[in-house]
Amino acid sequence: GPVRVVMASRLIWDKGVAEFVSAARIARDTGVGARFILVGETDPGNPAAVPTQQLEEWHRSGLVEWLGRREDMPEVLRQAHVVCLPTNYREGVPRILIEAASTGRPIITTDSPGCRDIARNGENGILVPLHDPDAIVDAVRRLCRDSGLRRSMGRRGRVIVETEFAQEIVFEALFQLYDDLLESSSRHNRSANRLRPRARDRRAPSS
Repeated sequence: GPVRVVMASRLIWDKGVAEFVSAARIARDTGVGARFILVGETDPGNPAAVPTQQLEEWHRSGLVEWLGRREDMPEVLRQAHVVCLPTNYREGVPRILIEAASTGRPIITTDSPGCRDIARNGENGILVPLHDPDAIVDAVRRLCRDSGLRRSMGRRGRVIVETEFAQEIVFEALFQLYDDLLESSSRHNRSANRLRPRARDRRAPSS
């Protein structure tokens, strides 16, 4: 069937929802045979939240498929061919991109800090400029046409996660950071103690 392009995220504008939907519209109008699927729920307390009414309207029109909040993400990713996150948000390393790579799915995401830490352009995904739905469509078109490229990028993503983002590796790096900070603090305290002048005896003389 058609290539399924999944965006799973909090549905706020900063995550690139508008760009994803615009890409879906361009893809439809130019004959790119892909399904664009939104997974997640809006965030009513956030001023950047995408209104539920807007999401429902897009879904009814068939422009994108909105699945809402899902508790079975392994199954969602199993059915996806590509994971897309066109975010312009100040990300760390987005969890969905780690999950996409770990499950062998090629990634389309913005060329921004955090995203490019896990998505390597031409290796396990395609990086696109911020706010550029045309570039998203070009990336989708390329991956639609080349199933071999999708598979090779998926395999490479799995290797990147296993060698750089596995839980044990992250924990070990974190523990090493704590050890280095404690050792640095200890050296600083020892140095400060050596340099501190001895306090004078302030006791009053006996009468």
